[in-house]
Amino acid sequence: MRSGRLPKRERVRLQQRQEMLAAACDLFSEKGYHRVSMREIAEKAEFAVGTLYKFFNNKEDLYKALLLEQCDRFENAIIRAMEGSEDEIDKLRHYVRIKGEELRENLPSIRLFLAERNGASFNLEAGLDSAVRKRHYALLERLAAIFESAINKNRFKKTAPPFGLALALDSVIDAFFLLRQDIPEHHFDPKFPEAILDVFFNGLAIREPCQSFTAESEAS
Repeated sequence: MRSGRLPKRERVRLQQRQEMLAAACDLFSEKGYHRVSMREIAEKAEFAVGTLYKFFNNKEDLYKALLLEQCDRFENAIIRAMEGSEDEIDKLRHYVRIKGEELRENLPSIRLFLAERNGASFNLEAGLDSAVRKRHYALLERLAAIFESAINKNRFKKTAPPFGLALALDSVIDAFFLLRQDIPEHHFDPKFPEAILDVFFNGLAIREPCQSFTAESEAS
């Protein structure tokens, strides 16, 4: 056995666990927490229900494990993206790109994550929504720090508090990619994340020289 490599039995066990979690994720996303049974999860994962109970005490235990594991993976990917450059705009570009990829490739688990984060928990007694929201707020604080750094360097105008800017950008990305799945008849450019940043940083209005939209608005 090579150094650092898990024994075969442990590798098999981890693979089985992942297959169970993947099956549970699909079922929870499709039917909701309360309409899914442990037996149904076992059948979808092609294991005996007794085997499932060797890994998880009950459905709530499995659900918590699924959400926290997906939360860890999602957060790690986003944090690595934001730490990949010293330039604030590059950090934000990496953030939008990686988050978009995560949303596209892991939609079932992301839907569960967002449901918990927004308090629409499938199992309100689990108390998991509060834990997930706290972790999301911590991620938003990291994003806000990027905006604050750019503002302090006079790269961005201080049009809103950094945390508000972070929340706005994060919400736009969530809404775009989730709605994209719900209305597949609309063909979105895969490079649209760049357009999100362009609109976010530059706005949509084409301004004439010396034109002040604020003054025009006040005059009307």
